[in-house]
Amino acid sequence: MAEAAKDESMGVTAEEAQAAENAAMAVQKKMNMHSLPIRAYLDQTVVPLLLSGLSTLVKERPPNPVEYLAHYLLKNNPEKKESS
Repeated sequence: MAEAAKDESMGVTAEEAQAAENAAMAVQKKMNMHSLPIRAYLDQTVVPLLLSGLSTLVKERPPNPVEYLAHYLLKNNPEKKESS
């Protein structure tokens, strides 16, 4: 059935085409991030997680707040690669 899904002119399956498109979009997004002004870059990447961590920090009031915040940021990093 996979052979039937191949594009005759390119010899590429729909899954391969989708994977290539996803990879190209990821590269484009990364390039766009590099061209953003500093404030916009931070607002889109760091600030949401940092505010969430600071809010939790204020509620918990741990004895070592810097270590607590560092652990929170690492644990909740949306860019973290999932372990298989």
